[in-house]
Amino acid sequence: MSRRKKTGLASLAVLVGAGTAVAIGLAVNTGDPAGTRPAVAADRGAAQANTRLEPAQNDPLSEQERQRAAEVAGDTTNLRAGRVELLYVQRDDDKDATGRRADAYIYDYRADQLTIKTIDLATSKVVETSTGTGLQPPPSDKEERRAAELLLADPKLSKGLREEFEKLAGRPLGSPDDLHLRGMAFAPRNVHDDAVAKSVAACAEHRCLRMFVRLPKGKWLDTSRIIMDLSADKIYTLEW
Repeated sequence: MSRRKKTGLASLAVLVGAGTAVAIGLAVNTGDPAGTRPAVAADRGAAQANTRLEPAQNDPLSEQERQRAAEVAGDTTNLRAGRVELLYVQRDDDKDATGRRADAYIYDYRADQLTIKTIDLATSKVVETSTGTGLQPPPSDKEERRAAELLLADPKLSKGLREEFEKLAGRPLGSPDDLHLRGMAFAPRNVHDDAVAKSVAACAEHRCLRMFVRLPKGKWLDTSRIIMDLSADKIYTLEW
């Protein structure tokens, strides 16, 4: 494991990333009555367009690059199975590296290990792999949905949520897709009360999330005391 990855794993706290594909247009020049210059201009324009399609070193990842990195990283398992999940792909931030590289963040819920695979996008090969435990990057969209599924599956905890949703939306709550979800990784070290920390001690190793749920009409549900353990498929309720 390189020093850079060791440092990155040790200091992992908040990871954010976004990538957008850049759309460009091709302008065709017309005007030579001989019919030769437009073809030349079109070829030149196509060459320029192809040049612009190549992202620069520090450009965000395109959707195609993300998909390619995910395929190379091997996103083959399902979160619901409780095994391994590709959380997301981000541009590699190594300033000393040349070329386009991406980091794939993969979490193993059985071993509670985070693995980062660095992919060279030019060769579609993994050039670096680092693994660590006790590391909690921000949750993925899939994890947020899974946490919401756990909440909705609990009859007692979901009762108030369902009632409030129906009152605001005028219809029953169907699935997590009806909710606006935001999650953050949770660890007992963030809790200062010893008794409360003891009740969620498993989260020192497990993948645990604290969820924020927005209902229709912009109302937020108070879920600050509810902790979802994705490693064990359990819910903990903090008491204070």
